[in-house]
Amino acid sequence: MRRSTPRTTIKGPETRLAASFRDPSGFVFRQDGNLLRQVNAVYLPVYRQFMASGLYQDLVTARLIVEHEEVDPAPWADGGAAAILKPKPLSMIAYPYEWCFGQLKDAALATLDIQRRALDKGMWLKDASAYNIQFVGDRPVLIDTLSFDPYVEGEPWPAYRQFCEHFLSPLALMSWVDIRLGRLQREYIDGVPLDLCSNLLPGRSKLNPGLAIHVHAHAKAQSSQGERKATGKVAKNGLLGMLDSLRSTIQHLEWKPEGTVWANYYNETNYTDSAFAEKKRLVGSMLDAVSPVDGAIWDLGANTGEFSVLVAERGIDCVSWDIDPAAVERNYRTHRLGPKLLPLLQDLTNPSSGTGWANRERDSLAARGPAAGLLALALVHHLAIGNNVPLEDVADYFASLAEWAIVEFVPKSDSQTQRLLASRKDIYANYTLEGFEAAFAGRFEMHRKEAIVGTERTLYLLKRRPSATIFLAA
Repeated sequence: MRRSTPRTTIKGPETRLAASFRDPSGFVFRQDGNLLRQVNAVYLPVYRQFMASGLYQDLVTARLIVEHEEVDPAPWADGGAAAILKPKPLSMIAYPYEWCFGQLKDAALATLDIQRRALDKGMWLKDASAYNIQFVGDRPVLIDTLSFDPYVEGEPWPAYRQFCEHFLSPLALMSWVDIRLGRLQREYIDGVPLDLCSNLLPGRSKLNPGLAIHVHAHAKAQSSQGERKATGKVAKNGLLGMLDSLRSTIQHLEWKPEGTVWANYYNETNYTDSAFAEKKRLVGSMLDAVSPVDGAIWDLGANTGEFSVLVAERGIDCVSWDIDPAAVERNYRTHRLGPKLLPLLQDLTNPSSGTGWANRERDSLAARGPAAGLLALALVHHLAIGNNVPLEDVADYFASLAEWAIVEFVPKSDSQTQRLLASRKDIYANYTLEGFEAAFAGRFEMHRKEAIVGTERTLYLLKRRPSATIFLAA
């Protein structure tokens, strides 16, 4: 039979990804530095239908799925491999509890779009996990090529409940109650239960037709049915109508990014325009000194991404982390720089940990590194004074995350540090310029040190010492 796509052969030690074990259709593994997906024999006819139907090409054209090529399955034939796919690599794997409101909403709408396109080709999504979606910069894409099954006339959508728990429940709670309830996704990694969402939503939400049907009534039906499969025939037009209803419900969920602690950081900073411009110039020159880098740069405490943009504009992938949901939301809405800039939520004092089955199903923040470099601008004083983290520990953690670091030191005399000290006793005798340099010297070599003219702040370009790597590995 003629092959429609070229195939290459990859050989070497195989490492199966800890997150890929639930689906009997196949799994993901690494081989010689390549990320590959095995298609098991039981799923091969469905995969061939998926490819022959035109659905794959339609999703590629719409930029809704990660592209792949088929590679020679011969090395894995004894392991049950019927086909091996090599997806286009992603620079970062992020999880729904690290997305801002707008990202979760866009991922939900993309999933509904994929489901409708699949129905047009005689197939449907057999699951609708938010973890099957990843962001290539500002664009949500499906990464699980094995998520499809042939459409069965008259059957209800098998992924309806999962879609509601993974997308609609957290979005409704973030929109109607409190943006911080998005963090429930970290506790409930299989989706926020519908009964919990129904109980937490205000009573007036039952007047919203979409929430009344897809959350409240759905939760009640689920409670009465237990684990029993839904019964009753669902015509295709009814299924399409349900998708339209879900889309409308989600489209009307809104959240205005304001009212959080750091939402207006750049309006309240003590920088003059000239000092801010000088800081940008210095950061840019330090980025140029380490560019081109092999890998991404993580901007820690990025706020709305003003300095992340400097990284992305140099053609370097930048993951723009911040604790404040409004700041990340504004970053996502404002900086549409294609695949180079990815804003994400992260609390560095309680970073994403290994979770799920055996604490290995979802990787910790550190396990998804190391990054090639990091920015830590106006961050150290928040960790050291705002959260009582010793400077040596800050240096250790930074060294575990990246080889290069551009770090800003903000002294006690700075008005922003004074704000932190106003509500606590000053027990930070070592928090000085000399104390900072001594703490970081154990983990980093200092390549540049620059005073930011017009401020009392200092900017450092640091490279991790080889001995630091040994220390962290131990």
